[in-house]
Amino acid sequence: MQPYKGLFVLDASQGIAGPYCATLLASCGADVVKVEPPAGDWSRGLSTREGTQSVMHVTFNRGKRSIMLDLQEEKGRAAFAALAARADVMLEAFRPGVAKRIGVVPEAGKPDVVFLSISGFGQEGPNPERPCTDSVAQAFSGMVALNQGMDGVPHRTGQVMMVDMVTGISAFAAVQAALAEQALDRHAGASPKRRVLDVSLMQAAAALMGFNIAEQGLLGRVPPLANVPAGTYQGSDGRWVMVALLRDPEFITMCEILERPELARDPRFTSFPARAEHREALLPTLRETFATRTAADWAARFKAARMLCDLVNTPLDWLADPHVQAVGAAVPLAQPGLGTMPFPKLPGLGPWSVPAPALGEHTDAVLAELGL
Repeated sequence: MQPYKGLFVLDASQGIAGPYCATLLASCGADVVKVEPPAGDWSRGLSTREGTQSVMHVTFNRGKRSIMLDLQEEKGRAAFAALAARADVMLEAFRPGVAKRIGVVPEAGKPDVVFLSISGFGQEGPNPERPCTDSVAQAFSGMVALNQGMDGVPHRTGQVMMVDMVTGISAFAAVQAALAEQALDRHAGASPKRRVLDVSLMQAAAALMGFNIAEQGLLGRVPPLANVPAGTYQGSDGRWVMVALLRDPEFITMCEILERPELARDPRFTSFPARAEHREALLPTLRETFATRTAADWAARFKAARMLCDLVNTPLDWLADPHVQAVGAAVPLAQPGLGTMPFPKLPGLGPWSVPAPALGEHTDAVLAELGL
């Protein structure tokens, strides 16, 4: 699928959200030129790395061309302006105000450019320059408050950059919508207009939690937990198993599998609201019961009863799973400087195994295209 073949994208973003959006465009055939400062995108210095290349950078910058420009200098800004004049799509993720100072603005692009800004809290409002990261956005949005472990402690989503990722996907969707709208303009015989898009981590995190925010806003309070005792339980071998419940009768089945039928008859545990109210009495008993068999044994028993359950896998467990291997859910990527690593297929877009560029790898070639 190459719907954006011939589309020229100028990616002046760093980190995860903006670069991920641009990489998704590249996966659909767009020609993406990534503008990096002399020190490179800061993601090059994070995660497992070799030289100026890292697994994090590769993940979010595959399929691009890299040009190194110092936008603090006039020469760099002039080269950027020449690139911007050709761009169909421009992406930036500077702190609000910085982009304007160095000339990364919608007016630098074509009259019909799609210009996307990504920031922590957006370009307007009282706090546009407020520092923000994935963790900050998770805390601010209420995501951390809702992600309480069975220890009762609120947690961020571990090492998964949940908000960064969903911001990149949201940005990708917004750019696609703008391009589709421009296509409708052309089909109607009208000249497409410039589209300026403002995507923030704050708003993307909130959109991801739409159900939770809507429910609490409606009630004016925090509702009781909806599906107690769904959650993770540790088996006798130290591994964990996840059990999910959607309907009240499933608790009865759960108790039968655990050979604790008396729990289903206890009036404190006969409904989701009742179990939520008395969870401190129920959960210790369940933990003790799960600790009597291995996690794999429990998972097999729950699956045999058609219950929603699975082992808590590591990424290595996922890669080794027979189903993952049978459907080719991960494809190898040979990345110069790092070696071969597996990447999950992009959902709906199929396998895409293109390496990320070295820092400034295409500077000379891109400048030559501009006649510079």
